[in-house]
Amino acid sequence: MTASLGLGTYRVRAVEQAARTACADGLVWVDTAPNYADAHQVLGPVIADHPQAMVATKTGFFTPAEGDAAVRAGLLTSEQVAAGHSLDSAFVRWQTERSLVSLGRADLVFVHNPERAGLDPKDLHVQLRKVFAVLEDFAAAGRIGGYGVATWSGFLHDVFAVSELLRLAREAAGSGEHHLRAVQQPVSLVMARPLALALDGRGPLVQARAAGLITFGSSPLHGGELPGLITPELAEFIRPGASAAAASLLAVASCPSLDVVLLSAGTASRWNAAKDAIASPLEPGHLRRVTDVLAQG
Repeated sequence: MTASLGLGTYRVRAVEQAARTACADGLVWVDTAPNYADAHQVLGPVIADHPQAMVATKTGFFTPAEGDAAVRAGLLTSEQVAAGHSLDSAFVRWQTERSLVSLGRADLVFVHNPERAGLDPKDLHVQLRKVFAVLEDFAAAGRIGGYGVATWSGFLHDVFAVSELLRLAREAAGSGEHHLRAVQQPVSLVMARPLALALDGRGPLVQARAAGLITFGSSPLHGGELPGLITPELAEFIRPGASAAAASLLAVASCPSLDVVLLSAGTASRWNAAKDAIASPLEPGHLRRVTDVLAQG
């Protein structure tokens, strides 16, 4: 099984063009965040034109301009703005309201890199429960489809586990009928641990899928660095004739228990090339051999 291709909008210059290309495919995820430059403002009209597209945004990070607006609204102090990230419940509610105005709708709102708050795990879990409660209110009112956690290192460093996130969601909802719907984490040939664990039937991707959550893999090309790191020999081993970028993306899209791989594809040619690259997934046995090669350095 191959993960579907979704559009990541981080550092995409021509966001509107990229989104219109991706959304022309119909049922596709577009992933964005308030701190991704002007993506929210640009994406609103595109989303309105493509009702079948699925929209994921985030809460936590903010631009300097949004931080200043939060100070004027009495939600953050200047010191908090300097951090560039907040999980304060009132701020999360305010930021999510603003995101809905800009985008028009949101199928998912991810809590963005909660480990960035710098809290110890116990205190972070308390704060996450409060944030989940805010997002439960939005979901219960039908204003968002659900919420999730998008993390860079939270699973890697055992800051939280899928089981803990599910428990916090149940507590926030006050019942088993919660609206936690997804997790997102980096998966690449550099950040290969989630891939290796999934091949063994373990790890957060497998646990999330078993719980009925949607699993997203971010940064499959490791911020654009992977094509310059992959040797021609490794690319050829992954898929004969594939470019380094195509081979790297194919390996991630072939990861067991991964539903969506998010690619920041800024042009139609890159989007279409990515679709072609992942059309035929790697067999698990071959993917395991790829991870064995990576483990050998």
